Amino acid sequence: MEKSYISLSVAIKALQEEGYTEDFNLCDAGVENKSKKSVHAATDLEVVKFYRFEGMTNPDDNTILYVIETSKGEKGLLVDAYGAYSGNVPKDLIEKLRLT
Repeated sequence: MEKSYISLSVAIKALQEEGYTEDFNLCDAGVENKSKKSVHAATDLEVVKFYRFEGMTNPDDNTILYVIETSKGEKGLLVDAYGAYSGNVPKDLIEKLRLT
């Protein structure tokens, strides 16, 4: 795993080539893998690494890329905007994703 990437798209491509092919999304119950129709609670996943990307011209373009492995062996990526996990996301998941 490279230490840094020049852009989000470059990071996603490189990490997918390393086997992180699942596409994870935040949901009310935790982290969802739509293709496998599975949902993982915070206790069932590990954030292996994360990368922050800042928009060159627009602060709304700030994103964070989480590299995730689940207890079921799923390896994938979660892309989210900084601080977008308010709403109904479980508190333990918010704490797990709050990596400084």
